[in-house]
Amino acid sequence: MADDAISSPSRLSTARHAAAALAAGVLCATAHAQDVAPRDGLHDFDFLIGRWNVHLRKLLHPLTGSSQWVEYAGTSVMTKIWGGRGNTEEFKVASPDGQLHIDAQTLRLYNPDTRQWSLYLADAAHGKVLMPPTVGAFLGGRGEFLDAEEVGGKTILVRYVWTQPTHTTARMEQSFSPDWGRSWEVNWICDLAPQT
Repeated sequence: MADDAISSPSRLSTARHAAAALAAGVLCATAHAQDVAPRDGLHDFDFLIGRWNVHLRKLLHPLTGSSQWVEYAGTSVMTKIWGGRGNTEEFKVASPDGQLHIDAQTLRLYNPDTRQWSLYLADAAHGKVLMPPTVGAFLGGRGEFLDAEEVGGKTILVRYVWTQPTHTTARMEQSFSPDWGRSWEVNWICDLAPQT
């Protein structure tokens, strides 16, 4: 997508709608391929409820060809709200030298009509909720969530993938795609282990 494409709010809105449609399409295509009816995903994030130790690897300069990663450690606290129809996560990590910090809050909301989750991220450093939400669902033990965002002056696809969803381990990876899903660059690998 050309750099000037993101200067138009209507084009960015169209890109966001396209990302939401892509997320729904991935869900439907996977369900069709498995020949199953859409499933109720209300409890898909139940495995995350509790307190976790976090090990995070973050690509320092995504989509630049850089291979420089930074490591962080910290905690994540997940809490159910509204009888399980939503949950919140308080995420707090720092680099080993204490120079870099990430403080964030995630709100996850379940839509029973679409059977998808919307993930809203709050950025404590800048005091704002990042939009649009990342939307998707779990199928076969793998959660995939997509949105379109502006990164480096271009609108790209962003994907979160949750794997190893158990009460004793979990991994979330974030990837960017500047070519609308033809290729992906992983830039965030977050491994969780329960606090004892």
